[in-house]
Amino acid sequence: MKTREEAEIILKACESENEALFKEIDAVALANTEKVLSAFREHRVAERHLKGTTGYGYGDIGRETLNAVFAMVLGAEDAIASPYFASGTHALKVSLYGLLRPGDTLLSVTGAPYDTLLNVITKPGIGSLVDYGVKYEQVELSQEGDFDYPAIEKALKSAPKIVFLTRSRGYSDRDAFSVAKLREAISFVKARSNAIVFVDNCYGEFVEKEEPTAAGADVIVGSFTKNIGGGLAPSGGYAAGRKDLVEQIAFSLTAPSLGTEIGSYAMGYQNFYQGLFLAPHVVACALKGSLLFGSAFRKMGYKTLPECGKRCGDIIRSIFFEDADKLIRFCQIIQSVSPIDAYVVPEPWDMPGYREPVIMAAGTFVGGASLELTADAPIKPPYIAYVQGGLTYEHIKLAVLRCIEEFDQ
Repeated sequence: MKTREEAEIILKACESENEALFKEIDAVALANTEKVLSAFREHRVAERHLKGTTGYGYGDIGRETLNAVFAMVLGAEDAIASPYFASGTHALKVSLYGLLRPGDTLLSVTGAPYDTLLNVITKPGIGSLVDYGVKYEQVELSQEGDFDYPAIEKALKSAPKIVFLTRSRGYSDRDAFSVAKLREAISFVKARSNAIVFVDNCYGEFVEKEEPTAAGADVIVGSFTKNIGGGLAPSGGYAAGRKDLVEQIAFSLTAPSLGTEIGSYAMGYQNFYQGLFLAPHVVACALKGSLLFGSAFRKMGYKTLPECGKRCGDIIRSIFFEDADKLIRFCQIIQSVSPIDAYVVPEPWDMPGYREPVIMAAGTFVGGASLELTADAPIKPPYIAYVQGGLTYEHIKLAVLRCIEEFDQ
């Protein structure tokens, strides 16, 4: 245990050693804010776009303009920005079902997707992709967590319809992929295949000045309760990319031939527009917080990813505890400094869609929103906590201080 004064000295040292990276993060946030503002201006966003509609939603100018703004911000030909995606997994599921047909092959070149999405693809008897005759193959990453290009080249000989890349780490012990790394892999695939390159972009939006579309991705998909919702979007997600592919995804979301021509949202779109506007700044806060957690826990003797002094590829910080009790205690501390349900003591439970018990610290304004300060982990060796988000840098600092003060090594 440390006194508050001792903890503040350590925290100040952590901030000092990350000063150069903080400046880089601020520069990225400025560029992305300018990008968002340009899209708002280009599409003449006005108060009328914030209002909702009912019924079929024909001619819903708020919905149509939100799609156009997202497309421009994400560097895509078209986009669906919908409050009706229930989660990132749902947005990915709708997109994959829209693009794949019986007999097609889906090839993941970043190892297995995270548990809930893997169930969507491979679990028999629940209406998964394999139940509908879609074949699934995967290429594991190298031991260093990089793309295994010889294995990818071999797998491409099966002529997959979609090559799938997961930008973030899920519950694995690797770094997230930078856009530069994705560009290298996408170029490799496109030189050898006509497959659709599909990127799960969750946790990665606005971390860099470019999105995976700039690296050649045909489709990118993400969640509004993560980066791009800015902490205000109450639900939803997006799919963006090539116009013909987004149209097929839209047919999967609503109905064939209807696509994005319908879909009302009576509550209105203000939180989605305003969340997008705030997102570059909030992501910057989360990235600074990730660096702070990394430096603090390194000083306490723990391994973290990304390595200290290294740019972050997403907003997630992995902390290796090597002990279940320490992992659980960490998540409980994060919950205790949350604005909502701080009095709750989280415990591991059998969460639907996951193979091991999972603990989640999520005292959030939007249920399960991981752009807000949260932490979660499967209870399995090496007992890695995944901490992410933070709507304000000040909140994250207070959480790190509490960890330094209270955490038993």
